[in-house]
Amino acid sequence: MEEHLISKKDLLQRYGISYGALYRWKRMGLIPEEWFIKRATPTGQETFFDEETICARIDLIIAAKDSVSLDELAKQLHPHKEQEPELVIETNYGIHRFRTSEIRRIRIGEKCDITDEVVRIITDNEY
Repeated sequence: MEEHLISKKDLLQRYGISYGALYRWKRMGLIPEEWFIKRATPTGQETFFDEETICARIDLIIAAKDSVSLDELAKQLHPHKEQEPELVIETNYGIHRFRTSEIRRIRIGEKCDITDEVVRIITDNEY
């Protein structure tokens, strides 16, 4: 069976999406890690995708993003996947969500590190 691959560059151009958007969708679980195929090329290593699979997913994301949040879409795509706890910070500027696996350090000011306490709360399922 012959592979029909599309390069990352061609994919981004076809859909008019940014590199940042593609990798944000990857971090959110909208595009699985295993879909990113690394291949050696004459100019170095490049990333490719199975064209049919990735294009169907990008079409779905673009069609859905105005009617549901990307977080909700990720949950719909993986309904049985255990949801990772998030640190949610509400400010005057909106709500910011961080998956716990993405957090390296939480500080209040420069010296008050509360990372261990937050990790303990998450680990003990006190959230």
